[in-house]
Amino acid sequence: MKTNIFKIIVAASCAVAVFASCTKKLDLLPTNDVTSAQVYSTPAGYKEAFAKVYGAYALTGNQGPAGNGDVQGIDEGFSDFLRLYFNAQELPTDEAVVAWGDAGIQDFHNMNWSASNPFLTGLYYRSYYQITLCNDFINQSSDANLSSRGITGVSADSIRTYKAEARFLRAYQYAVIMDLFGSGPFVTDKDVIGSATLPTQATRTQLFTYVESELKDLESSLVAPRTNEYGRADKAAAWALLARIYLNAGVYTGTPRYTDAITYSKKVIDAGYSLITNYPQLMLADNNLNTSEFILTINYDGLKTQSYGGTTFLTHAPVGGSMTASNYGISGGWAGYRATKTLPALFPDNTGTADKRSQFYTAGQNPEINDQTVFTDGIPVTKYRNVTRSGANGQSLDFSDIDFPLFRLPEMYLIYAESVLRGGAGGDATTALTYINNLRTRAYGNTNGNINASTLTTDFILDERARELYWEGFRRTDLIRYGKFVDGTYLWPWKGGVKSGTAVAAFRTIYPIPSTDLSSNANLKQNTGY
Repeated sequence: MKTNIFKIIVAASCAVAVFASCTKKLDLLPTNDVTSAQVYSTPAGYKEAFAKVYGAYALTGNQGPAGNGDVQGIDEGFSDFLRLYFNAQELPTDEAVVAWGDAGIQDFHNMNWSASNPFLTGLYYRSYYQITLCNDFINQSSDANLSSRGITGVSADSIRTYKAEARFLRAYQYAVIMDLFGSGPFVTDKDVIGSATLPTQATRTQLFTYVESELKDLESSLVAPRTNEYGRADKAAAWALLARIYLNAGVYTGTPRYTDAITYSKKVIDAGYSLITNYPQLMLADNNLNTSEFILTINYDGLKTQSYGGTTFLTHAPVGGSMTASNYGISGGWAGYRATKTLPALFPDNTGTADKRSQFYTAGQNPEINDQTVFTDGIPVTKYRNVTRSGANGQSLDFSDIDFPLFRLPEMYLIYAESVLRGGAGGDATTALTYINNLRTRAYGNTNGNINASTLTTDFILDERARELYWEGFRRTDLIRYGKFVDGTYLWPWKGGVKSGTAVAAFRTIYPIPSTDLSSNANLKQNTGY
């Protein structure tokens, strides 16, 4: 058990199931579920509801009659946020291909997805489901509601802290919608769940403005960096998300914000974080020990948060062929995901010292992908291993103990350096070079891999981001920012469904709004090209 919040997740999953209801008949009392009035009648009830807000990132909900969890229309095993997000961010890029034939899954790497793709639909509704949970908790945590329920003093203060974190998690999900779908329906705690009034569509710029304003406002209400319970948001998480959206502001709004990216990445860097010593220990079963580097995590526990998403997916899916499953702390692999040859090619051994970040399995694997559906074509990634630093297995051979960092310190180093190189003010090239060499010293175990100022270019940063952050959900966004995602200047195997790679239409930089939401909300307009 990694954090106290796991103690109440299971109870919370049942207690607030009513929140997901889309019924417009708000005057009806549910007969089988615990009502909001009951859940929020005590401080303990608030804590259970708060755990569900976080738990929705790691859990898929109770098994439904159609084999679904919280998100209807997609198999529960596929409906975890991280698994869906990974598909959207990694599969269309050089970092991942998949062997499976599930409906819609091959559309990602072939870059021919449609508005009815079940994985995109699942991700869209998963994000909005989590926004709905946040909205309800924020609404129920208003001072007026606390007062009417007789909750005062220390208990009320704790709930206000929970409320600030729920606002952060809502902002995070709106940032996901902004990045992936560009625009989408906009609802907050001011909107009544189940209202007959359909939400209006917010533009990408409007979503950016909202996320930015929320995060800056939360600087005064979230707790100080590194003072919260592990796996919960603090000021540094808000700063880290601000730095991330400022880095990509030119894509989102047409106006670069590199100076702001420098400001907020530096806030995180100066908040007392440090790199752990050994890169391969980042994604192990006891990586909850990496508190010096991790800023915010999705917490997984092999006994408490069992699903076929999250890091269970990231551990099992790339194991197959001649790989020995027990080496990765699992009972068996799923023979699904691999990298194209372009990812391991970013790790040349030109210094006589290997880059420890290069974590791939090559025995019996063909680096040339002749058939995406053949697992032994492509290079499996071994970054996620359900074993501890001492080599012991995780608590379960079927479900992972590995936590997933939504934000960690190296991203802030990379944001700072790229923003300096792109002309942002408030930073300097010497500091940027120091940050990049900090990563490379850790990677090589010495200074043999360090670079000089002439080598530090924006293109080098793109490659360094791949070396440091591969399979952590960044690659699509990075390639779009660099103008290399859809055009023909940078190709990888099977880009656009062609073995040697090909350019695709520019509208593919944004995913379509699911057709199911368009048909149910006349206020929504589909993204260009779909």
